[in-house]
Amino acid sequence: MSIAAAGEPAPAEVRKRPKNRKTQLALAAAEMFCDRGYHGVSLDEIATVVGISGPAIYRHFPNKYAMMVHATRQLADAVLAATDLPDGPDPEQRLDQLLAVLARLAVEHRRVAGLYQWEWRYLTPEHREEFMVDLGVLAERLAVPLRGLRPEISGRDAAAMVRAALSVFGSLGTHRAVIARGRGEAVLRRVAWAVLRDEPATPAAPTTEYPEPEPTLGVTARREILLAESVKLFHRYGYHAVGVEDIGRAAGINASSVYRYFPGKADILAAAFYRASERVAESTAAALAGATDDEDALRRMAESYVELTFERSALVSVYLAENNNLPEADRHELRKVQRLHVEEWVRLLGRLRPGLPVPEARVLVHAGLNLVTDLSRLVRFDRRSGMDRHLVRLALTVLRA
Repeated sequence: MSIAAAGEPAPAEVRKRPKNRKTQLALAAAEMFCDRGYHGVSLDEIATVVGISGPAIYRHFPNKYAMMVHATRQLADAVLAATDLPDGPDPEQRLDQLLAVLARLAVEHRRVAGLYQWEWRYLTPEHREEFMVDLGVLAERLAVPLRGLRPEISGRDAAAMVRAALSVFGSLGTHRAVIARGRGEAVLRRVAWAVLRDEPATPAAPTTEYPEPEPTLGVTARREILLAESVKLFHRYGYHAVGVEDIGRAAGINASSVYRYFPGKADILAAAFYRASERVAESTAAALAGATDDEDALRRMAESYVELTFERSALVSVYLAENNNLPEADRHELRKVQRLHVEEWVRLLGRLRPGLPVPEARVLVHAGLNLVTDLSRLVRFDRRSGMDRHLVRLALTVLRA
């Protein structure tokens, strides 16, 4: 007679810990970091998503930063492993294989692509350098067949063109527009080829310093000075590394005086976002108002967005990088504004390309906008590089791909 049959309680079922628990934790953390920002996620929240207790995380990671490092490492390793293809005699075929792999990875890893775009900046210099080395390996894998296919371009040209192609793949992680997996891969692959077949930028060497400080938005009111100085600080150091004391010091007032103009630091960030939205809306309206036809309107919109990116580089960078740190109500409102801006492009593109499906149009628009901001950062927003002129043409190439 068994113990259970004799009325004794059955032994508790022993739950086996999954062998891939560390990978599960890192993936969950990466998705949450990209969705809400590194500083906006706690260890307990990560544990809850995976279905374990908070203290159980420490069996795998000593802290949240270690999870960030591991997640970044996983992403880099996955990309490098998938693109480690055997050499072949045909550079065009090899390049096409690489682009197909990267398109697939972009769709598969869409929810964690923000690690590549923005969140990796929270890594220490040592780990950041490791990430950049891996990115360099990936870039070279694309550059070698590209130079074989286009022997007339220089090494610098090839590097800039590869950076543009990688920006296209990374753009899928910057938005939530819905598109079927197969179609998304096909669009990204097509656009990457269009970028690599385009004329090279031949940029001048970028400066090694930050761009010149932007003007204080044209007025001298104390509130505007605080906003302008905050944008510069958020851009250079990141939102969480900047305190109200730093903002006050940059504006020439005491920290306590900052609260006369803004309830808190988050409100300053929200004000910066609304300011950026206003600038984008103004430039878009001006471009559309002066256009003679839809083709001219598309060109003018591309020119105005590139112009805004270079003229207000700090403001645009903060607008793109710090969305996760906004108060929830402002984040929701500003996402609506961002979607409306994208839809302006989509409607215009739809009139110019009647057979283009709307989901594809949205992917093209986001790819074009992301490419502008990525490559302008490559030359540190320095107009002497000539990149601004090239980016107008390249953005149009993406939209017409």
